[in-house]
Amino acid sequence: MKIICIGRNYLAHVKELDNALPTEPMFFMKPETALLAPGESFPYPDFSKEIHYETELVLRICKSGKAIDEKKASEYYDAITVGIDFTARDLQSQCKAKGHPWEIAKAFDYSAPIGEFKKISELRNPDDIAFGMKLNGEWVQQGHSRDMIFSFDKIIAHVSRFVTLKEGDIIFTGTPQGVGEVHVGDRLELFLENEFVFGFKVK
Repeated sequence: MKIICIGRNYLAHVKELDNALPTEPMFFMKPETALLAPGESFPYPDFSKEIHYETELVLRICKSGKAIDEKKASEYYDAITVGIDFTARDLQSQCKAKGHPWEIAKAFDYSAPIGEFKKISELRNPDDIAFGMKLNGEWVQQGHSRDMIFSFDKIIAHVSRFVTLKEGDIIFTGTPQGVGEVHVGDRLELFLENEFVFGFKVK
């Protein structure tokens, strides 16, 4: 099972981090050990002093495919949830400054908490999916899939040119504006279509 993550897929987020606007989906990967199951606490790692949350819609791949045509891409995913792409921002900045890959800032253990998946066919508005996250009871991120730079189908078509997608793979599709730090003792709550999906604490 692969965890594929799309970066810089919301214009407001690109601007808030002062990044260049991508011309095609950019992606990186996390290992399976990055998953944090619902109900578990997130252990703050000892190698970073600046862990940021990035709330994202997460797709589940339902059948294998390679070089998938964008027009048929919707046949390859069937369910969605919300998750957090935790980022060690201090390590990421150091890696970027040196021109190094930044997997250590993204792919560490438990850096990908996700909720239970829901069938996309059961959503009220699958063409404009609302999602968000509360930090200690306050909204800090709220987004809509309509605001993505690259749609789900474009993401599937692009990624599958380079990497074969297999049933059970998951794809984090990018974060809207409002990313920020977490600290030990914080509680995060994630929502899909304004319905609570899961929550956890930072320990």
